[in-house]
Amino acid sequence: MSSPNSELVFAPIGGVGEIGMNLYVYGLGDERERTWLIVDVGVSFASEEHLPGVDLILPDIKFLIEERRNIAGIVLTHAHEDHFGALLDLWPKLKVPVYATPFTAALFEAKRLGEREAPEVPVKEVALGSRFQVGPFDIELCSVAHSIPESNALIIRTPHGNVLHTGDWKLDPTPIIGVPTDEAKLRALGDEGCLALIGDSTNAVREGRSPSEVDVAKTLAELIANAPSRVAVTTFASNVARVRAVAEAAHAAGREVVLVGRAMERVAQVARETGYLDGIREFRGIDMYGHLPRDKVVAICTGSQGEPRAALARIAADEHPEIGLSKGDRVIFSSRTIPGNEKAVSKIVNGLIDQGVEVITDRTHLVHVSGHPRRAELEELIGWVRPQLLIPVHGESLHLSEHAKLARSLGIQVGMCRNGDLVKLGPGDPGIVDEIPVGRVYKDGALLVEENSRAVVDRKRLSFAGIAFVAMAMTEKDQLASDPEIELVGIPEKSIGGASMLEIANDVVMETFETLPKPRRRDPDAVEESIRRAVRGALAQNWGKKPLVYVHVLIV
Repeated sequence: MSSPNSELVFAPIGGVGEIGMNLYVYGLGDERERTWLIVDVGVSFASEEHLPGVDLILPDIKFLIEERRNIAGIVLTHAHEDHFGALLDLWPKLKVPVYATPFTAALFEAKRLGEREAPEVPVKEVALGSRFQVGPFDIELCSVAHSIPESNALIIRTPHGNVLHTGDWKLDPTPIIGVPTDEAKLRALGDEGCLALIGDSTNAVREGRSPSEVDVAKTLAELIANAPSRVAVTTFASNVARVRAVAEAAHAAGREVVLVGRAMERVAQVARETGYLDGIREFRGIDMYGHLPRDKVVAICTGSQGEPRAALARIAADEHPEIGLSKGDRVIFSSRTIPGNEKAVSKIVNGLIDQGVEVITDRTHLVHVSGHPRRAELEELIGWVRPQLLIPVHGESLHLSEHAKLARSLGIQVGMCRNGDLVKLGPGDPGIVDEIPVGRVYKDGALLVEENSRAVVDRKRLSFAGIAFVAMAMTEKDQLASDPEIELVGIPEKSIGGASMLEIANDVVMETFETLPKPRRRDPDAVEESIRRAVRGALAQNWGKKPLVYVHVLIV
């Protein structure tokens, strides 16, 4: 029996005001002690331009670490990186039960085995459409169409009302793989009563409905059938329906399929093990690519978002050891460029065109559809479920705002929140009642570092203005034991006036040292700081940028 002050609360730790890094929590109990349910543990991908050297961005879970004894479990809606990609790194800090459907569990295990020294994470498999208990939360999976198998919305039943957490979804009556969104179950929830809908906002700015995967498959079949030479298709490795459509089109055209890229191979293996590629001939090894006739091969490649280490980037740069393209070949981008990746994708497209390769994108052909709902689909879901409250999530500010406007136009109360806002869903009037600590953590190589870590801050500065190293040896009598050693990294060789930057730095070091008062000269720290300021100022005056400067004084 719940306490008289018990409440149902919701908080996004990541995924609101941004695309990616999805991590949401639900709490049951009074404000002194709540039991928590975590939905998804995702990542965002770092930009080399803004975060050089950072591989991934993860949500900061300091709040959950403090509350870990009260966490009932983690439920994964599906196997996209922005929903489960942080689990390997963050689960050891929590060590709570994890629930996932068979495909998601299998793909997570394959991902884990591919990581060096990855922790053992016990995942409890739950059947599609099943209903199970996670602490005080009564969870029912509702199958939804998306761009990866076994995507689920969650129906969360509590003493204070029912919540629909949509995850990523769309309305596609012919999704190729899996089942369409379970309209009957969602209508039944509406009849039962829905307190709150926590909903995907990604495509809330787009009118109408998203086309079906079947429509894309028809276009791909035509483009592969009429291609005069080699064909390469790039798409998200996780889009098994798209991989299957390409494979079926290739085989219908008398072509063999070669998979290119580790992620593509991993997902395809899991898809076969779980039955989603049943009836599709085995793919050929990458070593067979060069031995197949040019009009008898289709390569399915990673790298649709311009990732510099992915297969397509290496092919476009003519640096792939086994896969090459040439004049008359065709590359199909069966994907949409994620905002922020435009420059990287354009570089690949231009590299391919320079090789004489024909490039086809969604600008001219229906070769990609989104896995997220447009406005007509959002409206239809709201009509089925009839929630008392809608909270837009999974989107940038524009997407959230448009989702909210749509809901209000349908007479639905809207609750807007941001990462860290603790929202009371019931009983009584909903609203923000508290704030929990949130932030970002960076995956830097094998390490997790705080977003304000010196390494990350310095690296950004280095990428902008370089660094100067000064090493000095002093005697105990406060004299130089030898000439200073100076090294400039990432700094131009010549100044604005044409003088040597190294000589400028050397001159200012000597001049500053010689003019230092004796009391300051006796203090190595004071010498270091004086030299640092002087060198930085001189380089800035002769360059226009202020580099990092490190000075080391050794007493000999």
